[in-house]
Amino acid sequence: MVFSSALFLVWFLPVLLWIYYLVPYKLKNFVLLFSSIIFYAWGAPVFIFVLLGTTFIDFHFVKWMGMATVKKKKNLLLLASICINVGLLIYFKYVNFFIDNINSFLVSAGAGEIPLLNIVMPIGISFYTFETVTYVVDVYRGVHKPLKNFWDYQLYIILFPKLIAGPIVRYHQIADQISDRRNNLTASMRISGFWRFAIGLGKKVLIANTLSVFADQFFDAPPGSAGTISAWAGVLAYTFQIYFDFSGYSDMAIGLGMMLGFRFPENFNNPYISQSISEFWRRWHITLGSWMRNYLYIPLGGNKVPRYRMFFNLWVVFLISGLWHGASWIFVIWGAYHGLFLILDRLFLEKWLQKAGKIPAVIFTFIVTMLGWVLFRSENIKQALSIWKQMFSFNLNANSFVLPLSYCVVTALAVFFSFFSISRFTNHISDNIFSEIKSTPLLTGAVIFGLLIFFLSLGNLLTSGVNPFIYFRF
Repeated sequence: MVFSSALFLVWFLPVLLWIYYLVPYKLKNFVLLFSSIIFYAWGAPVFIFVLLGTTFIDFHFVKWMGMATVKKKKNLLLLASICINVGLLIYFKYVNFFIDNINSFLVSAGAGEIPLLNIVMPIGISFYTFETVTYVVDVYRGVHKPLKNFWDYQLYIILFPKLIAGPIVRYHQIADQISDRRNNLTASMRISGFWRFAIGLGKKVLIANTLSVFADQFFDAPPGSAGTISAWAGVLAYTFQIYFDFSGYSDMAIGLGMMLGFRFPENFNNPYISQSISEFWRRWHITLGSWMRNYLYIPLGGNKVPRYRMFFNLWVVFLISGLWHGASWIFVIWGAYHGLFLILDRLFLEKWLQKAGKIPAVIFTFIVTMLGWVLFRSENIKQALSIWKQMFSFNLNANSFVLPLSYCVVTALAVFFSFFSISRFTNHISDNIFSEIKSTPLLTGAVIFGLLIFFLSLGNLLTSGVNPFIYFRF
């Protein structure tokens, strides 16, 4: 079940909110936990037991770790918990990737192949694995004490708004809200949450879903069949599709959290107005970047190492980030691509872009990002190189990719909303749109326009039948 589905919008969400708002406060966490289990089990009825089982084991491992007075015992419990969680992630997501690569070596050596395992990856496993690791490591570091209530921990891990695709929430960020969020259960929070959810739904359904048709049409076409204009149009479609798809889903998650009394961290901050790739990664998938920095980059030494070692650390982190996005070498190459530009930023590129001025820097960074999305979307490096060649071949004759009016209109909207915050004035307006609404006239407007976007999106879902979700597989 995903947020942008008729089942969720027409049945699950209204029933949940009706029950949640009616029950006494002491039962609200129970309602949320039970509904989160139903939400996950609907799409993965077998894997819900894996999720529940690992949370039970982790809770007790961390509890024993907090009670341990001998450092060696604490280290062993930390290692055991991380091995269980990361081991499950590796098994479900990467074991066939490893077998496939071993088979390539065996075939070249004239040996027989190892059969691939029949594995179905649990939805959202990367996201809740990262959250589990943050809880274990933060307790070990003394950021917060182990939870005493198992059900609070299970609610933290399985809370459905953030379960499938984030944001990745560290426990200390919502610990107080799990135990007591009565101050957040206000009419303004609920309406602001609905408004934020409606914005996210519109971004996902009205923009990302529409552009997905054209992106798929281009990327699924025979190699080299499109001309330069068509190639740029197809890549541009995917560039905006992935942003409005994922940021829209994050908006929906944050909005749902607000309706339920939770404040989740922001996950996107207008990344396409970035003036360097370094800035882009401070604005794109913010919670993943924060996780990588706190649990990979800093433990590797961060910036407190010689320069060559810092560059190596950056590259390692982005190679892992690429592999996190998918069990394929093309994702690793995509991570290496961004790692390279981060190193170039620190060497000279960021200074050059500052001298060039804001608009040239934004355009340059956007084009570099677009070329990176070609790697992300392609099946292999051969396809990516072919598309890059089409983009820069200046072949204006071949044009198998037709650009209908709907593409032009939606792309224009995507450009407008993606770059709206490029000035201080418009950035201030954008911040106000996404913040909690306090005044009565604005709350009224949020309800009216939120309902309009909601029903436009629902109508589109029911009639178009197009509803892909890029990050669902992660």
